[in-house]
Amino acid sequence: MNNGEPTILQNDILSVTVNSTSPESNVLFASQPVNQSVNGVYEREGYRVNETGTIKFPVLGKVSVEGLTISQAQNLIESQLNKYVKNAIVNIKFLNFRVTVIGEVNHPSTFTVSNEKINLLEALGLAGDMTAYGKRENVLLIREEDGRRIMERINLNRQDVLSSPYFYLKQNDVIYVEPDKAKSVEVSNNNRLMPLVVATISAVAVLVATVLK
Repeated sequence: MNNGEPTILQNDILSVTVNSTSPESNVLFASQPVNQSVNGVYEREGYRVNETGTIKFPVLGKVSVEGLTISQAQNLIESQLNKYVKNAIVNIKFLNFRVTVIGEVNHPSTFTVSNEKINLLEALGLAGDMTAYGKRENVLLIREEDGRRIMERINLNRQDVLSSPYFYLKQNDVIYVEPDKAKSVEVSNNNRLMPLVVATISAVAVLVATVLK
């Protein structure tokens, strides 16, 4: 089964904290907990992974973290820091791990995930689950990977969905729940009925006006 541990990508924002026996070192290496607005979204300031896949870290300079899991990045920075700081313990978290759920769900939105590990069912739960019209057998997952847009159809009625490489989500994934045919028919019928309803109301209004005269 896919363990779902995400890897670090370009433009990710990382919180990196260092704990050691030196309080001065802890302050020097800490991410700044200041809120900043990016495109109207407030997020904590941290270390941004640039286009070369690196972060600029105090003392160490450029550290290549793209493609690493959080635990791998922690081990890498710890090994480099131990040349300068005794018994350094590094803790890294994503600050911009978000997924978007749209379509036939009760509360479509973009959700920030604090624990950096979320699966498809949990994301649907955050969105209030599917509506009665949602197609469980044809959920669309949209993912940006290596500069390419991947679109994958997922059948939630199949037991092997749990072992799918797309069951666990990555940062910036978009889930789209399509409506089934029943909703399409209902919308179509409503569209056909609306002119009849308007015409009937208009006829009644004319009749009432005539009687009142």
